[in-house]
Amino acid sequence: MTGYYRFTVFAATGVALIALVMTPAFGLLADEEEVDLIGAHVAVLVGEGVHDLETLVPMAYLANRGARVTVVGIERGSVNAYNSDITIQVQRTVDFVTADEFDALVIPGGESPSVLREHEGAVQFAADFVNAGKVTAAICHGPQVLITAGVLDGREATGVRGIADELTDAGAVFEDASVIRDDNLITSRVPDDLPDFCKAIQDALADEVDLQPDWEPEPIDEIDLDDFPEPDIEPLPDPDVEPLPEPMPEPDPEPFS
Repeated sequence: MTGYYRFTVFAATGVALIALVMTPAFGLLADEEEVDLIGAHVAVLVGEGVHDLETLVPMAYLANRGARVTVVGIERGSVNAYNSDITIQVQRTVDFVTADEFDALVIPGGESPSVLREHEGAVQFAADFVNAGKVTAAICHGPQVLITAGVLDGREATGVRGIADELTDAGAVFEDASVIRDDNLITSRVPDDLPDFCKAIQDALADEVDLQPDWEPEPIDEIDLDDFPEPDIEPLPDPDVEPLPEPMPEPDPEPFS
């Protein structure tokens, strides 16, 4: 399907499949300039009540470019979108992962950030990305997690209008724009801004991360057959075979005539 991306998310039931088709309505056309993100590992931090598109669109966008995407949550199981029937499987929990395992963090919006900011492990997980200089991207209410983490002082940021005062009180320089990139920090406002949000994450990963796979095939030297001597093979001994028995004489037909 030219001009479309397909991305499949396994729902919590383990058997249901949710196919997300990103159409030109989101500006994510296949003929746009792509960056190969093979070698990048991205965590998507979710809690109960995520916004479906703000979660799935970045996941699909990055995965389609070769990035490895892992859904991280407070506990194992699944989380439900607050605005649809979509459920998303949590693959790892914040208590058993570290920022060192990833190259970037994405925090979707919805009701999820208000849940995450109440969990110390989730807040620390997000703070570790920012403090380590790793790519950290939050959209809509997602920056609330970073507000609680106390990592926005003096940083340029945006978000849904409802959290503008929160951002300012946290020391951020708020700007009402589709996407703001301040070094390793990327923030965005609403689902309509997803094309700019995803593109900014892609560009930041290309700038900040060594996107080479962590393995390379061993070089194979050319083989010169002249370097190998002729094999010294001893002939096999003649097999010890018993001689065939003498043939039996033909019977005389006269006694039977």
